[in-house]
Amino acid sequence: MENLDLHKLPKHVAIIMDGNGRWAQEQGQDRLFGHYEGVVSVRKVVEAATEIGIQYLTLYAFSTENWDRPETEVNGLMSLFVDTIAKEVPDLHKNNIKLHFIGNLGLLPPDAQKALSDGMQQTAQNTGLVLIIALSYSSRWELAEAAKKIALQVQEGKLSIAAINEAVLSQNLTTSAFPDPELMIRTSGEYRISNFLLYQLAYAELYFTNTRWPNFRKKDLIEALLDYQSRERRFGKTSQQIHTN
Repeated sequence: MENLDLHKLPKHVAIIMDGNGRWAQEQGQDRLFGHYEGVVSVRKVVEAATEIGIQYLTLYAFSTENWDRPETEVNGLMSLFVDTIAKEVPDLHKNNIKLHFIGNLGLLPPDAQKALSDGMQQTAQNTGLVLIIALSYSSRWELAEAAKKIALQVQEGKLSIAAINEAVLSQNLTTSAFPDPELMIRTSGEYRISNFLLYQLAYAELYFTNTRWPNFRKKDLIEALLDYQSRERRFGKTSQQIHTN
């Protein structure tokens, strides 16, 4: 912690929480056991992000592709989401954390949709860490939905085709209220983005670790942040231009 430069922290960190099922199988347990243990990691990482001073934290909890997993696992995950939100929201509210969800939430069971809505409503006025959970989320779905919204605005005469630019696209994404992530972390040794924030990660630093998500803790987050701070972010410019400015 003492090696972190608190003046050079990324405002927004995104994490693909991978490896719950494999971790459980390595322990001789069923996959759902890994997801339950993964909730502990979520709690620890949220606490660490708050302590360190991260402003936005996006966690990839469930993709639209995950609906194709075995029915027992999907049903177990839905129950876990509902129970976890009910248990964690009081502490999130107490710690001034604002909860937000992105994704095709209409696919979720009614009790899960209600739990999400209640959690966002209870924490809506909080001003601390913004915790964004990507649930039933797909970046390609998000981009298609943004295209529909923009097309409708053009059809209604509210927007001209000539006026469509990157800013307009960003304003129609589910993340329009948040800055793009500067750091994306993926656990469990996989080296891909898996349909996660494809547009928003255009200039993010990517960090991959072999650590399974249930084992991911504050020290692992700090290691990722230290790696981020060791990199030079040029955004297309030369190193000389960066240092001159």
